[in-house]
Amino acid sequence: MEGIPHPIPRTVEEVFTDFKGRRSGLIKALTTDVEKFYQQCDPEKENLCLYGLPTETWVVSLPVEEVPPELPEPALGINFARDGMQEKDWLSLVAVHSDSWLLAVAFYFGARFGFGKNERKKLFQMINEMPTIFEVVTGNVKLPKEQSATTHNSGKSSKSSGKSRQPEHQAKAVKMSSPPKDEDDSGEEEEEDDEQGATCGACGDNYGTDEFWICCDVCEKWFHGKCVKITPAKAEHIKQYKCPSCSSKRARV
Repeated sequence: MEGIPHPIPRTVEEVFTDFKGRRSGLIKALTTDVEKFYQQCDPEKENLCLYGLPTETWVVSLPVEEVPPELPEPALGINFARDGMQEKDWLSLVAVHSDSWLLAVAFYFGARFGFGKNERKKLFQMINEMPTIFEVVTGNVKLPKEQSATTHNSGKSSKSSGKSRQPEHQAKAVKMSSPPKDEDDSGEEEEEDDEQGATCGACGDNYGTDEFWICCDVCEKWFHGKCVKITPAKAEHIKQYKCPSCSSKRARV
């Protein structure tokens, strides 16, 4: 779709600037310009893609004809799914694919211009400090690094204001994902590995970083908040959480 009339980014800072511009354009399409975007994604048209441009603008267009393309291509045929689901679900789906495309473009430039390990790490850390498009579109914006890290510490500590802030004293009960740390910490890495392999004790689905989870203090099993009907607001007032199974066992005794 793009002939790339703008300068090609060659350094970490330039790639990040390109990333931010494209990200802003995509967010506009899925939020402030959503009516216009919705109308342009007519299912009667051919396969369409949503492109974010470095100029903080967006365009819905057919994919490029050249193979392979100059840049990685966005998800193809987003218009075909438009009328097959609720609008908010469709926008969330497009947001997920847009996030994936942004990372692909950024690391395409990194690979093309020979970014080393440290440069790739720096680029990812800069990108990871920003909320994803999916988080912005769904309103599920995660905590800054220094705040979410406190959820791994036990004991009470002072809380700062913020709508998405999780209760810090629920270190055992409330599951929050932490951004990658700059320095290696074997203890936390093992903890994150355990979390990634966890499954919900109610439905059996795998752990997801974009979902609210809670851990039973008795059997130490993890559960989706929605499966056990516990919201982040309710969890803030729970000193010791017992899952339905453990609660019923105590009742029988």
